[in-house]
Amino acid sequence: MLGTWESDPLGEGEFPTIPSFCYMEKAVISHVGQPMLNFTFCASNPETGKPLHRECGFIRVKPGTSQVAFICAQNIGVVEVEEGEVQGEQLTLTSHSLSRMSFAKEPYVQQISRTFRLTPEGKLEQTVSMATSTQAMAPHLRVTYKKVTS
Repeated sequence: MLGTWESDPLGEGEFPTIPSFCYMEKAVISHVGQPMLNFTFCASNPETGKPLHRECGFIRVKPGTSQVAFICAQNIGVVEVEEGEVQGEQLTLTSHSLSRMSFAKEPYVQQISRTFRLTPEGKLEQTVSMATSTQAMAPHLRVTYKKVTS
């Protein structure tokens, strides 16, 4: 997963309460010598380049196990801890705890699950589902990245 990745093709978003959309995303995943990775995901409008959603945080591995924690802060005021495990080339995570700023707009995100998968072609796929205070868990984002730097 280490390196800089860019969406190719465009990422796709959907949710029952909003119109479908496309986005570009750059993912940077780095290592600083600890049993964890640092990450940033920066989405932008594919037509204008205008910044959209941002996420940053850490992917921490419990030493000697396949257990993983995904600690993430989002620019919409959501902070989450997702936990899961690595199985082969796939990392599957589900929110363990989720907090939001006091003035977040409704509907509130209440649960998130995501999967990362390295494909045989060397691409990285991410899918995200979420539940809000008004909508049950449903698919939200799908993006495939190609590696642009190691």
